[in-house]
Amino acid sequence: MDKMTLFSIRNLTKMAVCIALCCVSAYISFPLPFTPGMVTALTLVMNLTAFLLTPKQTFIVISGYILLGIVGLPVFVGGTAGLGKILGPTGGFILAFAVAYPIVSSLKGNLISLRRYFLAAVCIGIPITYIGGVVGMMLSLHINIWQALVMAVFPFIPGDIIKSFAAAWIGIKLNRIFTKDI
Repeated sequence: MDKMTLFSIRNLTKMAVCIALCCVSAYISFPLPFTPGMVTALTLVMNLTAFLLTPKQTFIVISGYILLGIVGLPVFVGGTAGLGKILGPTGGFILAFAVAYPIVSSLKGNLISLRRYFLAAVCIGIPITYIGGVVGMMLSLHINIWQALVMAVFPFIPGDIIKSFAAAWIGIKLNRIFTKDI
């Protein structure tokens, strides 16, 4: 993809909408009493971003989202912001987004496929995000791996699988619409 295609008005618009959706979806969240992590719509939107954009565009969008939060805009889960959030218990999830979802985007392939999108999200996106979350919690809370898994992984698996399916379904619908326009 050349520079003109990467930064076409259509692609820039899709990227801007994805950043906005990331910011808004972080507010759609609720806490669990036994973990600093929250159930959030952000993971659905991260997957959707990966399904709608190229890997490079996905990385730019997620990096932009993270930078907005670091500089102080309240775009992280629960309306939080700042470098302290990145260095805190849930910062590992945030940083892992920038690794996981460009990979999901690259593995979705060129064929619009619910199965392929869903498998990329569940087999790649979720595990990489969880690894980041577990490491972040272990480092910031000084807990062992089992405690981190209980706090950062186990309670979130069913919901993340459902959100991955929803994102894959929405992603194929939107991609079919986008390819009709070309």
